[in-house]
Amino acid sequence: MTLAFRFTDTELKKIMSTLTILVDTREQANDHITAYLDKKKVAYESVKLDVGDYSAKIPANPELGIVRDLYLPAAIERKNSVDELAQTIKTESRWEHELVRSKELDFFTVVVEGSYVDLVNGNYRSQYNSKALQARIKSYEARFRFTTVFVPKELSAHYIHTELYYRARHELRNLG
Repeated sequence: MTLAFRFTDTELKKIMSTLTILVDTREQANDHITAYLDKKKVAYESVKLDVGDYSAKIPANPELGIVRDLYLPAAIERKNSVDELAQTIKTESRWEHELVRSKELDFFTVVVEGSYVDLVNGNYRSQYNSKALQARIKSYEARFRFTTVFVPKELSAHYIHTELYYRARHELRNLG
């Protein structure tokens, strides 16, 4: 017998108000992210994540039938520039190990704080040729089933929160 249940809109809203963003303890230079979360009154915790820099959980809420914390099978890796992305790709074996671990998740994306135009036009310090770097990124995306998005730094926290919020909400709507 399969048991299924659905949360009412009121219950879902209450549960989603407790969403907690998980921030990897090794994440650096992210004051703009935590400042955004503070401003929006979004809970966050600093924890060691095995994959990515950000994820999310729904804390236990026995009143609504959530008897233990629910961890979202999703992660976001943040790069503070095209340069950092290029440098990460140069350290291929470490990068690939993280991408292999990311395949266990339902969702993984790389957020680059910067402009896709800078990538295409080669406006970065790395010696990587623009076309070669684009090819490496797209090759990794195809091989490891993730996407790379370019977001201005001032919007990256909003993007991270919104992505995780709606993924968690979708998961809760589709329980059962």
